[in-house]
Amino acid sequence: MEEREFNALADAMLARIEAALEACDIDFDFDFETKPGGVLELEFDNGSKIIINRHTAAREIWVAAKSGGYHFKPAGDRWVGTRDDEELLVAIGRCMSEQSGEPVTLA
Repeated sequence: MEEREFNALADAMLARIEAALEACDIDFDFDFETKPGGVLELEFDNGSKIIINRHTAAREIWVAAKSGGYHFKPAGDRWVGTRDDEELLVAIGRCMSEQSGEPVTLA
């Protein structure tokens, strides 16, 4: 996959993640910020963070959370984990649940 094609796919997915974060109905406060270079940073009231970023060299989106680091690759219209095929939005929701102590589902 060409770099330009990957960046377009990753940027579209990052925008989709932002939209899902804005639309999620949860019982706790968190902030998120988009940073230059395809980085999305979520910060929770307890001070913990989740960092989501595109990694162009590997052609993946990476997620760093308290529970570990996760890599996702494009597979058709989905982004799936390189270890377990978990979908990216499902993984982010799971990590948010773990870090907040509240259930989170992202659509």
